[in-house]
Amino acid sequence: MTSVTTYCRICEPLCGLEATVEDGRVVQIRPDREHPLSKGFACPKGIAMTEVQNDPDRVLHPLRRRPDGEFERVGWDEALGDIAERLNVLRREHGGSSIGWYFGNPATFSYSHPLWLNGFMAALKSPHLYSAGSQDVNNRFAASALLYGAPVLVPIPDLKRTDLLLMLGANPLVSHGSLITAPRIREDLSAIVARGGRVVVADPRRTETARAYEHLPVRPDGDARLLLSMLNVIFEEGLEDRAACARQASGAEELRTLAEGFAPEDTEAHSGVPARTVRELARDLARAERAVVYGRTGTCLGRHGTLTAFLIDAVTQVTGNLDRPGGAVFGAAPFRLDEVLRLSGLASYGRTRSRVGGYPDVLGTFPAGVMAEEITTPGPGRLRALLVSGGNPALSVPGSAVLEKALDELDLLVTIDLYVTDTGRKADYVLPATTFLEREDFPLPFLQNHLTPYVTWTEPVVPPRGEARQEWEIIEALARRMGLGVGAFGPQRLAHRLGVRPSPRSLVDGLLRTGPAGDWYGLRRILTGRGGLSLKRLRKAPHGIVLADHHRTGTLRRRILHKDRRVHLAPPEIVAEVRRLAAEPEPPDGFPLRLIGLREMRSHNSWMHNSAALMRGNRVHAARISPRDAAAHGIEDGAQCRITSPHGSVELAAAVTDEMTEGTVAVPHGWGHRGGWRTANAAGGANVNLLASPDPADLERLAGMAWLNGVPIRIEPA
Repeated sequence: MTSVTTYCRICEPLCGLEATVEDGRVVQIRPDREHPLSKGFACPKGIAMTEVQNDPDRVLHPLRRRPDGEFERVGWDEALGDIAERLNVLRREHGGSSIGWYFGNPATFSYSHPLWLNGFMAALKSPHLYSAGSQDVNNRFAASALLYGAPVLVPIPDLKRTDLLLMLGANPLVSHGSLITAPRIREDLSAIVARGGRVVVADPRRTETARAYEHLPVRPDGDARLLLSMLNVIFEEGLEDRAACARQASGAEELRTLAEGFAPEDTEAHSGVPARTVRELARDLARAERAVVYGRTGTCLGRHGTLTAFLIDAVTQVTGNLDRPGGAVFGAAPFRLDEVLRLSGLASYGRTRSRVGGYPDVLGTFPAGVMAEEITTPGPGRLRALLVSGGNPALSVPGSAVLEKALDELDLLVTIDLYVTDTGRKADYVLPATTFLEREDFPLPFLQNHLTPYVTWTEPVVPPRGEARQEWEIIEALARRMGLGVGAFGPQRLAHRLGVRPSPRSLVDGLLRTGPAGDWYGLRRILTGRGGLSLKRLRKAPHGIVLADHHRTGTLRRRILHKDRRVHLAPPEIVAEVRRLAAEPEPPDGFPLRLIGLREMRSHNSWMHNSAALMRGNRVHAARISPRDAAAHGIEDGAQCRITSPHGSVELAAAVTDEMTEGTVAVPHGWGHRGGWRTANAAGGANVNLLASPDPADLERLAGMAWLNGVPIRIEPA
């Protein structure tokens, strides 16, 4: 038996893990007590990864779907050869733009997967790149593009030094934080209160985090009006930090004008927050020595997600808390990450527009909500082949039943996954991917999100089971069979520019060595007498390396990409969105309640439901509703109920609880999957995305985000 140090790649804290390996098999996972950030903490999901790793239902060999719909095992050469040939036929007849790719949440937790798939799509010259980001976070990147000219320049709340934290749509005691990597975030929040500060949680539900601190009940999709009304108070009472605005920003006066029509007394009915409370909170934020506003997924999935993300930073800027200790700070990577993202085509916003709907790209991707119509709409650029890696869009996109049907019209569908998912059941080929325990890794997408500057590397814990391969290996093998040359393949081009062998491992080493903290291939020690970062050094530090106590502040101006090097507080897109918000029509009659999503401690990605240990500790998939709403609509606790929206209907159990504000129903996402899994735990519950609109016209305009929060619904006994 041996113990191998690694880190978790299920969610953003990236907690340190210790895996016990016996005869090449992982037999136990436990928290890494020596990890400098997580310090012996890991949530149940990371610990349960042993069951996914050893699951008998995992796909371990390439599978080909037969005419009868069942799958048969084939060899890698046969599978890749046929896929490459069929893709090349489509390229010759319809161009590279007939081929698309969708990648899910797990892809982001691999350093090599996104780089290689983006390079592959760039070599094809195809615009059809989609991700789970349009069901999660793309509006945040769109807001950063409008504010700073740089979509990947995302501020993080400086929790260790703030006096007042206002959180909107975030539940970090369950999610452990998002767009911030802070493995012991519970302690960071408690420390704010312990030193005399405040944590205010704005949410339609009294979440686990809201119960621990101050709860500010808001109505679903009321965040933008709440923030505009706070700006109204700050400007009206002269509480803005004029020096900070003059030094850092442009458009403050235009923002003042925009906020004039959103007095707290006028927004109270829509936001659900009493005018007096809004005024007090706005004054407290403006007068606090160090304050910050932070929002996450709950604020992203309404009708105005990009506007909300924009206003979060605008309030922070106007109160003088942007790019300062205790406010919102901007993390930095130990190498030139901005250049990597730019050369890989990952740092764009609005560079191109989708064929259906005309939506701007966000980090090179289009909204997944247009995929169905991209498949079914005739004409040049029609999507005819789709590769899916680490995702299950047949269930996870808005109005998913429409996409599930559209997938049948594809000439070729290939999935790269751990399981035969609902999407995979329709695929021509299912190719086996490694788990994170079977590959080397580097937290490339999260280096700028660490609350404490930090870097780490991990080697594989065990060899791949069966014939599973890393995604980048599959992509590169397919690219070679298709004749996509090195000169056109993004990651290889970047590697050649750095003078290293074109593999993910050598690419990371080259980036580390040539970065500002690098060893400069030994020159740093000669010139300064000190060492620097390299892959070799990281491999000798299995628990990672803390680079500093805090991120530097005062760096924003040189990182802004707008020509004037200023934060833009009133770009035309935001002005138009505020006007659209003010003119928004009332919801349709017959749907008196509003639906929101919900994150559970023991549920994240649907494949985690194959863990018997996790499911034993998870409550039944249920719709949470307030006692008063339950009584009004004849709903009994534990009984089956039917939820209907203008777009669909689902049935599931009801949980009557006082954690819900009146008028709101919460349903956890990530359920309703059938897959091809034999395990009893693998299925169950309802797919809440069936209640969302499948119409591309209903996507959020500035980032193409799915409308999943604040959906009008009615509820009745099943």
